[in-house]
Formats: sequence, structure tokens, C-alpha cells
Amino acid sequence: MLGNMMFQPLLISSMIEHAGRYHSDTLIISKNTDLSITETNWGKVRNNSKRFANVLNSLGAKLGDRIATIAWNNHRHLESWYAISGSGMVCHTINPRLFPEQLVFIINDANDKVILFDKTFLPLIKAVKPMLKSVEHFICLDAPDAAVKEQVPDVQFYDDLIAQHSEQFAWPEFDELTASSLCYTSGTTGNPKGVLYSHRSTVLHSYGICMPDSLNISARDIMLPVVPMFHVNAWGTPYAAAMVGCTMVLPGPGLDGVSLANMIDTYKVSVALGVPTIWQGLINAAQQSGTKLESLKRNVVGGSACPPAMMKVFKEQFDCETIHAWGMTETSPLGTSCQFKAKHQHLSDEEKLQIRLSQGRPPFGVDLRITDEEKSTHEIERDGKTSGNLQIKGHWIIQNYFGKAESALTADGWFDTGDIATLNEDGYLKISDRSKDLIKSGGEWISSVELENMAMGHPKIAMAAVIAAIHPKWDERPVLIAIKKPDADLSEIEILGYYADKVAKWQIPDKVIFVDSIPLSGTGKMLKKDLREQYGNVLLNS
Repeated sequence: MLGNMMFQPLLISSMIEHAGRYHSDTLIISKNTDLSITETNWGKVRNNSKRFANVLNSLGAKLGDRIATIAWNNHRHLESWYAISGSGMVCHTINPRLFPEQLVFIINDANDKVILFDKTFLPLIKAVKPMLKSVEHFICLDAPDAAVKEQVPDVQFYDDLIAQHSEQFAWPEFDELTASSLCYTSGTTGNPKGVLYSHRSTVLHSYGICMPDSLNISARDIMLPVVPMFHVNAWGTPYAAAMVGCTMVLPGPGLDGVSLANMIDTYKVSVALGVPTIWQGLINAAQQSGTKLESLKRNVVGGSACPPAMMKVFKEQFDCETIHAWGMTETSPLGTSCQFKAKHQHLSDEEKLQIRLSQGRPPFGVDLRITDEEKSTHEIERDGKTSGNLQIKGHWIIQNYFGKAESALTADGWFDTGDIATLNEDGYLKISDRSKDLIKSGGEWISSVELENMAMGHPKIAMAAVIAAIHPKWDERPVLIAIKKPDADLSEIEILGYYADKVAKWQIPDKVIFVDSIPLSGTGKMLKKDLREQYGNVLLNS
């Protein structure tokens, strides 16, 4: 027997309709590529998304066609997202920081029909255009510009196109399992792999983000998604923002610390989201200018582990709670977020910090388990101490990669993340490392993340990476790659001594290498593969 309740498919178009109807005058503040500011609102975003949906129809785009975007976080990009997915097409966000060869592969693999791009990325478009097999239309998201037209003669301009079309558009209704958006993984070996989300998974993921025990997003918030929309859909926040109707502050290309501090103070941002390298720049800028970022109540950190020292600075200097979160492209990305339970409220500040350092616990909608090192289906104890392979399943978790018939799951239906972690009895996750970044020294495992976090606690270190270097006796030993803070006087002996009372002696790095920069991926993660290639034999030569 079925229930007697109304059925409506879970579609992305319903979220922008809700925002446009019930939060019409809520501001969307957008920094453009020329660094000017546009103030719009959810009502106008909804209307322009309908105009652009009519544009796509006029261009002959059809259900399931992939429409690519190479753009910053701005209002035109946001409007186009809802137009694409709401019309039943697939919004394919592309990371412009990838190598041109990877971009060509991704666009051809996705069989994109249209590419939308910001003027910033004109040289990239011009370079790869001759190698693209399926793209029929190029649309610049900036205002009409003769210089752009000169370099890409067949380009069309977003503002011109939407001005020619009506905001009257009836969102089509279709199966909620229809594909909605496509993101490709970064940092993998070989070519990137596509992850194809559905309308159903995206709407449910948005509910998951908004829950109080998750990222706790509401209509009262002023949200600054520093994480780019081309990085796992800005962690799903543009969808969640429409679902609850919160104010959005879109930073465009202004991702430096000074620009972010100014936007937070000017627009009274209450919650911001980004990777640790971004927050380090914000902290430095705020300390130099003297601002206390008074409106910022919480910041969400994902992408890589947040150093304890950074959490303390946000709390002690800016009265801002840091919410650790974990996820992957394959998980939409929300897997866990770190919020307290009632029983934790009586804990001391130091005890609370230890909980904050975990990646948190899963919201309803996903489940986690830890299996033994052989990656079998055997689940090991949830004691917060025994580590193993982290696996996940749920409503917004990948089943197979785009264009691949074979399953991406284990024999019993879980996705193996490639992370090594522990779970405690309450479900709090603590990631030790990526399996490929663990250091095996004399048969014992050393966590590179733990050593990096300790190094980041040193007042003279700006950034730190720990890699496994080949050792003639112990197989592998840790080596610390560090960037000193400006004008800091720091020696190898001092930093190795700093570790002495923090870890077992055999876990202390064998060597410290000071550098001016550490390579980062397009999503702000440290490229340890590149560091291992450069410094992996350093102990053999010493």
C-alpha cells in the first residue's frame, strides 16, 4: 500500500523558484572580473536564469546536453547554473587552474556543447579552442567587449543574449534522477574522472548542508563562499543558499586576504567557506590591518586538514568558530562536519578544541565505516583509535564515474575514499592521511598531516608540507618542507627541536627544507606528488 501524499520530483528549479518567490529582495553581492561590485537579489537571479534558459533553448541545447562554465563566483555564473540545470541540461563546471591538456580532455570527454567563460580566462579559451571537438557556442559572461570579440570572433555575450529573451519560462518537469551537474576530480593519476550528480542527490545534499548539525545555513546568514564554484560546486553552497534564501557575497577573482577581509567587513559576512591556504591569507591580512572581522561568526574549512594553530587564532583573536568538514568530489562533497553534541557543552576549551580538530560526524543521508588495510568489506572497531580505510555510502555518493559502466563501489556497495582514518563511538571522523601520503618507516606508520599541523603551530612558519623520502635503512622517513613567515629567522635545528616534546622521537622528520613556495592544486591543496618527485631522494644524497 502506498501513502496518500502528493509527489513532486526533487528538482533544482524548485530551489531557485523558492528563493525568487519568498526571498526576492535578499541581496546577492557580486564582485565582477573588473573588480566592480554588482548588487542584485534572488528575484532578479531567478528572472535572469529564466531568460538564459530561453537563450539555451534558442541555441538548440537539449535535455542532457553538457553546458560548461569556466568562471569565478559571480552573479552571472550563478544565474547560468540555475538556467542550465533547471532546463534539464547538465552544468559542467571546469577548473581553470588545470593544465590546458587536461582542460581539452575534460571538455571533449564531457562532449560539451556550449562554454560560458569569464573574460579572465580568454587566453585559456583561445588556446584550447582549436582542439575542442564538440563545442558549438562560446558565451562570455562579462559585458560586451570588442577585445574579446577580436580574439574569439564567434563569441556571444551573456548580457546581450538575456536582453533579447523573456523572463517567462516554465521549468520543465522530469525524473528527479536526471543528471544535473558534472564535476571532474583533481589530483588523480592519469586523466581526471567525471562525477555526474542528479537533481535528487543535489536537493538532498542541500538539505544536508543546511541542517544545524551540519553547516547550519539559514535565511539569517550572509554567506561568503570563497571556495570556487568550479570546486565541487562551491561545496553545494549556491544550492543551499537558494533553498534557505540567505544573502550571498560572491568574491569573484578577489581571493587574496585583503580583498576577503574587506568584503567580510563591508557586507557583514557571518559565515565563510574555504580551504586552509585561503584562511591563512585572510588571517595575515586581518592582523596587518587590525580588523577583528566582527561579523564573522563561523568559518568552514575543508579540502585539507585545518591546523590547530589556525583554529586557535580564529577563536582567540576573531571570536570565530571554525567548523571542520570533510568530503570529496565523489561525495557531492559533504561527508562530515564537526558540530558538538549536548554532552560536549560542559567540556573545557581545550577538550572542545580536540573535538573541533576531528572532521566531525556524518549528517543523516550518509553512512561511514572503517575497514581493514586490505580494503576488504570487514568493518573494524569504532573506538577512535583503530585506523583503517574510510568508506562511505549514501544519497549523494557516487555509484560510477561518468562514461564508465563499471561500478566505483566495493562488492557490498560502499565507496572507498582512499583516506586512512578512525571513527569513534559517536561517529566523529579523524583522518590520519591520504593512503598515498602515509609514511611507512621501519614497518610503522607516520601521519604526514599530524606533523604538518604541529609545524603550522610554530610562530615562524607560514606553510608546511611533510613527505615520505626514501631511506636506505627505514624504507621511508619524513621530511618537512616549510615556508618561513616574512623576515623570520628559523633554523632546521630549531624546528626539529620544536617537535621534541610533541611526538615520539622516531616520528620527528629527518630533515627540514626551507622553500619560497609550495605547489598547490587548482583547489588549493598541496601537491605532495610534486614535492615527492623533487625531494623524495634527498636522504639518499645526504
